Amino acid sequence: MNNVIVMGVSYKTAPVEVRERLAVSQRSLADALEGLRGLSGSDEVAFLSTCNRVEVVARPGGSGERSADPFIADVREFLSRHHGIPREVLDPVLYVHAGRDAVRHLFRVASSLDSMVLGEPQVLGQFKSAFEAAMEAGTTGPVLNRLFQKAIQVAKRVRTETRIAENAVSVSYAAVELAKQIFDDLGQKEVLLIGAGEMGELAARHLVAAGAKKVLVASRTIERAAGLADELGGRAISFEEFPGALREADIAISCTDAPRTIIHAETVQRIMRERKGRPIFFIDIAVPRDIDADVGDLENVYLYNIDDLQAVVDQNLDNRRMEAERAEAIVAQEADAFLDRSRGLSAVPTVTALSEKAEAVRRAELEKTFARLNGIDEKGRQAIDALTQAIVRKILHPAIVAIKAEAGVSEGEAFIAAARRLFNLDENFPPHHRKAGKERDAGGPPFDKGGSGGDSPGEGSPTGPQSSAPGGAG
Repeated sequence: MNNVIVMGVSYKTAPVEVRERLAVSQRSLADALEGLRGLSGSDEVAFLSTCNRVEVVARPGGSGERSADPFIADVREFLSRHHGIPREVLDPVLYVHAGRDAVRHLFRVASSLDSMVLGEPQVLGQFKSAFEAAMEAGTTGPVLNRLFQKAIQVAKRVRTETRIAENAVSVSYAAVELAKQIFDDLGQKEVLLIGAGEMGELAARHLVAAGAKKVLVASRTIERAAGLADELGGRAISFEEFPGALREADIAISCTDAPRTIIHAETVQRIMRERKGRPIFFIDIAVPRDIDADVGDLENVYLYNIDDLQAVVDQNLDNRRMEAERAEAIVAQEADAFLDRSRGLSAVPTVTALSEKAEAVRRAELEKTFARLNGIDEKGRQAIDALTQAIVRKILHPAIVAIKAEAGVSEGEAFIAAARRLFNLDENFPPHHRKAGKERDAGGPPFDKGGSGGDSPGEGSPTGPQSSAPGGAG
């Protein structure tokens, strides 16, 4: 995974004016992916575009410490040209993660540890959609497939083993959480929305989503009340009717622009007598406040203003930050395990190619020998066959052990590339690797032209087997 890179911008590095210009619509995503895959021999590419981040995830061709540099330069130019953003604006806000940092970054993104709202549940869905779009466009391969699948698994583990996504982190949703603490079943409760302010509307929408069936909307603008009531599946009433509606409401959300309080203790006390003490939950999201603070002193009346709700949000954010520490530990552990396994898998194509080549040479030479030996019986053939197999195994064993061991270290790719050159396994390498090898070896001393069994070495030299690592979730 050393040659996987992630480059892009996020809410941490770029203002929305830049992010919105870099965003790619669903209609143009396939074209963007195809254009990116063609840059500097890139094998695999995916594009993650949300309101808070735009990122290119790619596996450039080639190997070596600086092999991704041409691709990175091409992506900078592509994004600048494709989206009409001058380089002097784009370059300072564009970040690049490579190798282990890229893997860890993607795991954190999928797990919503890098989100504007920590633990935001929508992020994983967006991450899955980006992966599915790249697969449909045919721009992923074994490396990115394993990487994205593992990132999704890690995100699910974080969600299961921590409470990072629990509890409200918005004022409007905090109101719903408090309502659930007061009422066991919101499905039978009546909601009264007084005023049509944005935060009050959001709270009402959350309550409806949580199961509230009956909604009344009171606004000084009856047309506005009617439109919102239709959206919420409720009924509009005039602003003057809201005091009477308090007799039946279980939850009252007030969010007007009144300069002074509009709901007073004596009014609510009278209403509570008519309600025969049935509890009522007031949510005052207005600034200045709509509801007299003394209302909260009445029996069976629960009053929360915007500061109370914000205190709930702040506590929940603190809880999420504590859970984030556990989530970060999971991500770090999973990233290390994934990279270790990936390095081990990178040896598989070379070990397989070496074994297959040795077996092909053994069989060819064995057939020549059998053709020259007259009168040898089947038992003799089997004995010679077993002998040659044992010899090949003993000769290859140290090399295979070394290749597998070295694949797990930082210079593993270079070691595997050298092994492929030494054993002349070029013909089993994908074309882009042979091309990269030729470019790297240009001007170097040629290998000896001899070879076992009449084979002659190819001109190119491989750069590493990582592209052949099998797919799967890892």
